[in-house]
Amino acid sequence: MRRLNGNGSTGACGFTLVELLLAITLMSILLGLTYSGLRAATRSTQQGERLLAAAGDIRAAHQFVRRQLNQMLPLPFDVSDDAEETRVVIEGSATRLQYVAPMPGYLGTGGPQVQLLELAEGPSGRVLQFSHALLQGFEQERLFDRDPIWLLEGVEYAQFEYLGRDEDGELTGWVASWDQQDILPVAVRLSIDLSEEFQLLWPELVAGVRVDEQSVSGGAAARTYEQSIKQMINRGGEQQ
Repeated sequence: MRRLNGNGSTGACGFTLVELLLAITLMSILLGLTYSGLRAATRSTQQGERLLAAAGDIRAAHQFVRRQLNQMLPLPFDVSDDAEETRVVIEGSATRLQYVAPMPGYLGTGGPQVQLLELAEGPSGRVLQFSHALLQGFEQERLFDRDPIWLLEGVEYAQFEYLGRDEDGELTGWVASWDQQDILPVAVRLSIDLSEEFQLLWPELVAGVRVDEQSVSGGAAARTYEQSIKQMINRGGEQQ
């Protein structure tokens, strides 16, 4: 910066301390605003990515559970301890559901499998988990040969409900426990509330059991895996 001297000549001089402080202050303010904007944009992007990932997990879990419940089979995986030795094709409560169904794709190698959906405690909250084991030669311990698969985390509340028919064939109301172990329900409903941090909703899930009326009503008296398979094959031939 150059200024005129008293004799009319020019001389060189620097910025004053006040000017330097003012310039530094303005630069600090601009840099602070820029950093805050970038940080806010980064947080917004990360939050959006988390929501997208969570939405994808919810959609995948919803589709998987619906498909598996749709494919329930009236095949017994156990026999009750009572005198009648009732065949057990389903065990259903508000937080736990065990049944038989085929597995998707290459996971289905070996035939139908006993599948277990249940609400359990995870390290950071409740989870909806899935376990499975081959029906052939099934024992309850086989379900726990490997760690369960976590289908959905951040579950605040979950409940299974079951829809059946009365003696006249009329639909009954939804119940939170299925007591007829030898008869499949007409449909299963799964309601879930997710933690507030997810800011997402679980879509309504009502899965109809896709088997014929005779199987649903317990008309088949098959006691073993082999007999059940043969009976299903014979019925398929008769329908053709």
